[in-house]
Amino acid sequence: MQKLENLHPYETLLYLGMLGSGLIFLFLVVAFLFSGLSQLEGFNRRMPIAFLISTFMLVLSGYTATKMRLHYQEENIPKLESSLRNTFVLGLIFTVLQFAGWKELTDMGIKFTGIPSGSFLYVLSGIHIFHLIGAMVFAVILLLQLRKTQDDGIRRLVLITNPFEKMQIRLFTVYWHFMDAIWLVLFLLFVLSF
Repeated sequence: MQKLENLHPYETLLYLGMLGSGLIFLFLVVAFLFSGLSQLEGFNRRMPIAFLISTFMLVLSGYTATKMRLHYQEENIPKLESSLRNTFVLGLIFTVLQFAGWKELTDMGIKFTGIPSGSFLYVLSGIHIFHLIGAMVFAVILLLQLRKTQDDGIRRLVLITNPFEKMQIRLFTVYWHFMDAIWLVLFLLFVLSF
């Protein structure tokens, strides 16, 4: 209990938010499983290619997010900024590919307003995108902060030595990996349903 009391309020909010998001996804996954997956039979049952590619992009973004923490520890701000930018771009590509995956689902005859199990494919991936966009907005804020440190030695020193700055990078990567894990579970579920 003592450790919980020592958490920074932002950490507490993030962990509570992740718990809440995890519960939302858990309840939606259970609803998806009980929505009658057998109803998907008869459709051209194959995983949308865009979902496959987007999964690879998100796994790659998890790698770039991990590199961020390493570059921060090395005090290599240009590489930190590059890794953060790559993570953001890969998240953006993931999001675009999700829309392409929805189009593939529609072309297969699995529409948002159709059978319940088909609707859950859209809802689960859509809620995931919504959560990921929140992380991408924070990535833009971090990028702008890093950009300001490029020409200002004092800001750069504060960035490297301030525990709050370190916490921001750590919380971003924790949340990004959490969203990666959620998608991998959803992707596995989608693969098993096709």
